[in-house]
Amino acid sequence: MTELVNGQGLSLVPKTDAKQSLKDFKSDQEVRWCPGCGDYAILAAVQSFLPELGLKRENIVFVSGIGCSSRFPYYLNTYGFHSIHGRAPAIATGLAASRPDLSVWVVTGDGDALSIGGNHLIHALRRNVNLNILLFNNRIYGLTKGQYSPTSEVGKITKSTPMGSLDKPFNPISLAIGAEASFVARTIDSDRKHLQAVLREATAHRGTSLVEIYQNCNIFNDNAFEPLKDPGLREDITLRLEHGQPIASATKAVVRAAGGGIEVVARTSVTEEQILLHDAHHPDPSLAFALSRLDEPAFEHVPIGIFRSVDRPSYETLMTQQLDQAIAAEGPGDLNALLTAGDTWRIN
Repeated sequence: MTELVNGQGLSLVPKTDAKQSLKDFKSDQEVRWCPGCGDYAILAAVQSFLPELGLKRENIVFVSGIGCSSRFPYYLNTYGFHSIHGRAPAIATGLAASRPDLSVWVVTGDGDALSIGGNHLIHALRRNVNLNILLFNNRIYGLTKGQYSPTSEVGKITKSTPMGSLDKPFNPISLAIGAEASFVARTIDSDRKHLQAVLREATAHRGTSLVEIYQNCNIFNDNAFEPLKDPGLREDITLRLEHGQPIASATKAVVRAAGGGIEVVARTSVTEEQILLHDAHHPDPSLAFALSRLDEPAFEHVPIGIFRSVDRPSYETLMTQQLDQAIAAEGPGDLNALLTAGDTWRIN
């Protein structure tokens, strides 16, 4: 079993001594996505990663909302909850807060999470509930057949925007960092090694981890992320984010700009000492936020990896401390006495 970076995120979840494999986490349900969908690659990566956790399957729960990605719980031999449109983070919050013995995952898409579910997402992030949120971003509504989504680019021609979208899209990484999420990362469906490396870090983190996964919808938005998959381009435009390492690609580098911000320059135009070193653990989110803006305009240079990973108390830890203080001061509560205490208001 692969050793996790640290065990904080799973510290209260019971382990199993049984040897597990990918087959243990495959359900008996037929996988029903469009042939060629990026969801298949993500599912396979997650199924083959879960045995590393060494957890009992009954202590793992996947909660989804509505969308193509939200079929995920059907295909995993764990507990699962196919819930309400946009509300998966709220349902998962209640589960994680009341059952710290569970490893709770949210599977959502750019439409589910960032439109009707926008508030639920940002409040889960700011509360720092112990959740792993996988946000599949294909920049389109796939389940409802190709309308523009909150991450579709300006001018996107779709069935709902025949003259081009007028909306400026959300940047999920910027949104998460703006909500001061404690763990924020980006990866891509076709890079299993990187995807699993990010999942390894996310599950080791105590608190909310948000992992944006660029995911291809080959029916309604095919090749949306093709530059990141093209062997001739990807090494030039992909800025690998690794803590303590230079932020650079094969030909580009991130440096401090004259105005105090950051900018991308030709790698040959600066010395190695001038290249900015990535600090994912810095408590100030300013640099992480600046890095999240570097993929504008799209795909000139794209940061991939862990933008932010900082330690702060998780919501359920603080809640438990508060309950312990209340019990110490007032004694254990009596629910029956509360329910039969009499009228709480009177109508004249």
